[in-house]
Amino acid sequence: MDLTFYISAFVTLFVVIDPVGLAPIFVALTAGEDYRRRRAIALRACGLAVGLLILFGVLGDAVLEFIGISLPAFRIAGGILLFLTALEMLFERRTKRREDQAEDDRPDPSVFPLAIPLIAGPGAIASMILLTSGAIWQVSLGVHLVMVAVIGVVLVFFLAAPLLERALGKTGINVVTRLLGMLLAALSVQFVLDGLRSFNLTG
Repeated sequence: MDLTFYISAFVTLFVVIDPVGLAPIFVALTAGEDYRRRRAIALRACGLAVGLLILFGVLGDAVLEFIGISLPAFRIAGGILLFLTALEMLFERRTKRREDQAEDDRPDPSVFPLAIPLIAGPGAIASMILLTSGAIWQVSLGVHLVMVAVIGVVLVFFLAAPLLERALGKTGINVVTRLLGMLLAALSVQFVLDGLRSFNLTG
């Protein structure tokens, strides 16, 4: 397999995962957190995403078939859960809940929605399955290394989040949070529509 394939794999995963687009979402989801906790959330989210994508890259759609879940159903479920997060961002429920809870009881967004479905979402999982399907182990290993490189870029953007937060300020963060809530809501609806289309339930 030539270098062109791995470049194509990198571009595919980069576009699907979208590290640049995830950075402001990370800022919104971790607004008000100190640097140490924010770094822990970033490392945990990226580590979990790598693990999940390796799992699906190695075992492919056999994982979903084993537990009786189709990829379209997985996409629909991810879309619904993401929509609930979008509502919290739009109506400041997440911020208010943080203010009412003690430091140790704050919700941790590293597993949901950061690791899944934002980083290791249906699109990234499907991409890993397609890129590694039927490939020899050397090519599969190369695809996994490319995936780790893309998530490494995600981690860099996450760790640079404080700079972005300072640049935006409190008002800017509030505006961005609302805007991203709208975009996440639209993205979640798209996930659901794509899943329904796979079942031939939409036009």
